[in-house]
Amino acid sequence: MSVFNTENNADHTKVLAFLDPSGGPTIQRYDTLKYKSFDGLTDKQLGFFWRPEEVDVTKDSKDFKALSDHEQHIFTSNLKRQILLDSVQGRAPVEAFAPIVSLPEIENWIQTWTFSETIHSRSYTHIIRNVYNNPSKIFDEMMDIEEIADCAGDISKYYDGLIEMSSWYNLLGEGTHKVNGKKVVVDLYELKKLLWLTLMSVNILEGVRFYVSFACSWAFAEMKQMEGNAKIIKLIARDENLHLASTQMLLKILKKDDPDYAKIAEETEEACIQMFVEAVDQEKAWADYLFKDGSMIGLNAELLGQYIEWICTRRMTNVNLKSPYSVKNNPLPWTQKWISGSEVQVAPQETEITSYVSGGTKQDVGADTFKGFSL
Repeated sequence: MSVFNTENNADHTKVLAFLDPSGGPTIQRYDTLKYKSFDGLTDKQLGFFWRPEEVDVTKDSKDFKALSDHEQHIFTSNLKRQILLDSVQGRAPVEAFAPIVSLPEIENWIQTWTFSETIHSRSYTHIIRNVYNNPSKIFDEMMDIEEIADCAGDISKYYDGLIEMSSWYNLLGEGTHKVNGKKVVVDLYELKKLLWLTLMSVNILEGVRFYVSFACSWAFAEMKQMEGNAKIIKLIARDENLHLASTQMLLKILKKDDPDYAKIAEETEEACIQMFVEAVDQEKAWADYLFKDGSMIGLNAELLGQYIEWICTRRMTNVNLKSPYSVKNNPLPWTQKWISGSEVQVAPQETEITSYVSGGTKQDVGADTFKGFSL
């Protein structure tokens, strides 16, 4: 494997999205593209560029001190879990998908996607530095929470499996090999299956696993508390909607790209449904943990459970899976204004610092921002 395959003369508009026999991308050219939609995703993400320091969270420190003990527990615990999720996403897409991608427009999107996740991770540190007297304590205690540790294992296992098998594939090729005295079987079809399951896992991560925490952050802001944090979470949610759209698109094009994936989709259908169900169960357990000592105005664990079932049904429908849940309407309709992103950019004197960076030409999201995407 090389970072630049000089012997790859294949027509880049005809190769497979991943694992093309010709090898990985060569010239990073964007004049002719097989999948223009991914170039569009990259353009949108770059236009969305923002920095955590653009949002003033100094008032949040005063707000936090005025919260009750159980409200502080809800806020702090959610920050810890969000840090975990974006710590994975801040490195994993590039590590898992870049070594086996075959098209420059998808390669470029994966790199842009991963970079945007690092901004999310930096934003949590920005919040913590301004709200807590001892920021290190928040990070040091994060993995002590069982519900966070369980989530970490579930979201990383598919990434880890794909990274391991694709490494052997790129190094050794297909076949049965002996490495350090151990048998290593590399099968291209099984590698494709791992890719499919990993993309589905990431789809669930981007589209389901954040939303209990998101709803809590926005609920505080609805009460005029922790508003700086809520605006950062709104920016993050806007990015995550774009990332979700990309995983949905990848799952759709793989089946068109390579007939193996239609078969894989059928073989793994029940496993994928179970992945969604397990994610919902974990989100419900997380809600129970958050509200174990009390609720918030307009929000409790039961409502959040219904909300995550509603979210999950939408996500499953968009990847052609049948949902086991019956919630038809959003039980938290007020969250929609936060998810829509239509009011992301606010006046500097409200929550933005005066040195607001306006280099991003697409800070606002219009009605057609996600046109053609099923979110």
